[in-house]
Amino acid sequence: MPDIIMPRLSDTMEDGVVSAWLKNVGDRITRGEIVAEIETDKALMELEAYDDGVLEKILAEPGVRVPIGEPIAVVRDGTASSDVPAARETTAAATRSNDGLPDGGPAAPDSAPQRASHRDPLASARRGDVVKASPLARKVARELGVDMDSVVGTGPGGRVTKRDVEAAHSAAEIAASADTGISDDASDIAVPERPASGEFEEVALTTVQRVSATRLTESMRQAPHFYVTSAIDVTELFAFRTRINAAQDAVGEGKVSVNDLLVKAVAVALRRDGSINVSYAGDKLLRHNGIHIGVAVATPAGLLVPVIRDADRKRVSEIATETRDKAARARERKLRAEDMTGGTFTISNLGMFGIEQFTAVINAPESAILAVGAAADELRLDNDEVVSRKILRVTLSADHRVVDGAVAAQFMAALKDLIENPLRIVT
Repeated sequence: MPDIIMPRLSDTMEDGVVSAWLKNVGDRITRGEIVAEIETDKALMELEAYDDGVLEKILAEPGVRVPIGEPIAVVRDGTASSDVPAARETTAAATRSNDGLPDGGPAAPDSAPQRASHRDPLASARRGDVVKASPLARKVARELGVDMDSVVGTGPGGRVTKRDVEAAHSAAEIAASADTGISDDASDIAVPERPASGEFEEVALTTVQRVSATRLTESMRQAPHFYVTSAIDVTELFAFRTRINAAQDAVGEGKVSVNDLLVKAVAVALRRDGSINVSYAGDKLLRHNGIHIGVAVATPAGLLVPVIRDADRKRVSEIATETRDKAARARERKLRAEDMTGGTFTISNLGMFGIEQFTAVINAPESAILAVGAAADELRLDNDEVVSRKILRVTLSADHRVVDGAVAAQFMAALKDLIENPLRIVT
């Protein structure tokens, strides 16, 4: 009877965190029954039991980060627990310590030597003379030229993870810099001072924040961003929204937001000209047939981007209903992986916070993201008469590998025309 392992619950998942166990040790479970909740890089997912049996041992307590494929619980027929492999006796405390997560409080002064003698990570990561490592870690090691034999694994059972390989690579680069005499004086190296004890509080990153940090850093490093800003008169759009919502109220349906209209306008613009609805793929460009708009949502766990699929084919009221539903589930961490995958273009709106203009980082592998600010009253000339109009500034961040300046400018001109003539958005 196989153990329960950390499954791959999304296409970008490398590891997961056990959020909660819904079964206790000794409980009988049946195939397909929900036994735990797993926090992935995208959402809080339910984990189903693979087989019937008895939950004999929990290897990963809530809060523990576990690589894909590693065991998190032992399921047997309930007759005995003595056959649990010794290699899987990794404690939750040791795993949390290795991953840098809070351990419930400071350890006693003499606990560190005890923990160090509990296991030898390098030794336990080997079977024969073969290093125990995830496939991703081996791939990264090959790319960076890191000798796996020199890497100390910090994963469960001493398994070498991607982070271990990257840490070893960084350490080797620092050592190489020192050997080449880049700085003979340690005082030449600027080292940020750590604040004095008591002046800060350490807060562990959520899975969403950790993955977002990695991806956004990679996006800025890999995709050469450039930015195009347009000031759009949304006076008529606001009036149009008022008329739509009056009609919605008359039939007892929910209201439409300005952002819902912008999602529809972007989708229509992309349908008319798909030059920005593309992705960079090495030696080729992927032109997407579907128009799937990601809508950035701030949640207590970090930024999530639920996707409105085929937004060009949906009515504004449908977009509004779907966006409300997915935004609510995003804040409750109840989105499914399929709710956040497959986006081809993203909209990030900070207008509700009073931000008038900003630039956003592209949500790879997409080629562009639209940053939407707050509409503000501004004076404009209209036939030599000074009038007050509502002006909205939007900024397109584009990947210069697949989108050039002229293409971005044409897209923004088309979008501006749609928004300033809102009937064209729905016809």
